[in-house]
Amino acid sequence: MTYSYIDTPQKQPLVGEKLNAVMRNVYGWMTMGLLVTAFVSILLSTSGFIPSQGMFFVSIIAQFGIVIGLSWAINKLSATVAGMLFFVYAAVTGMTFSVFFLVYDLGSITAAFITTAAVFGAMTLVGLTTKMDLSKYSTYFMMGLIGLVIAMVVNIFLGSSTLDFIISIAGVLLFTALTAYDTQRISQMAANPEMQINSEETMKFSIIAALTLYLDFINLFIFLLQLFGGGGRD
Repeated sequence: MTYSYIDTPQKQPLVGEKLNAVMRNVYGWMTMGLLVTAFVSILLSTSGFIPSQGMFFVSIIAQFGIVIGLSWAINKLSATVAGMLFFVYAAVTGMTFSVFFLVYDLGSITAAFITTAAVFGAMTLVGLTTKMDLSKYSTYFMMGLIGLVIAMVVNIFLGSSTLDFIISIAGVLLFTALTAYDTQRISQMAANPEMQINSEETMKFSIIAALTLYLDFINLFIFLLQLFGGGGRD
């Protein structure tokens, strides 16, 4: 599980505005990233490729490294390099996701994806239209993320199915809320009149914002899959 934050100024939430060109760019990048992930995972799973344990852990480390690198160095990178790293991340995620086809049945994967898309879509609408300032809950979201990671690490050693179920429920709730929160923050920044759709800085913003929403979607999918899959194939 990886996550990325975008530092945003405190503004009043948007009400009744249509998605502007910047937001269309954000969702365009996010959609392309998800398509790359899906394509790579399906391609590898149908080809019979099974990543070794070492390769799997290296890919996990690579995912963390790319997210941290993009988040911290986005201002120093060109938009082209940032875009390439985003697609590399999506492809590496696809490689790790190919394992899901060995662990879970196709019905569980499909149900988890459809549910994720529905929840993500609903929370996107909430984030774009709510009058509530969700930024006041940012501290609680960060605490929730830290607690979730700690619980996941602890359960690696405990191997408790009950704790795993609780973690999955908590993960679904947390990333459902984060989807609305991140959507609101990103839409507020995208509405800045200083944003120039064809500028280098705006393109980099679109990429890092897309990565944030991509991670919300991916993490929500993972936790829902754990619930739908009931621990995987018997």
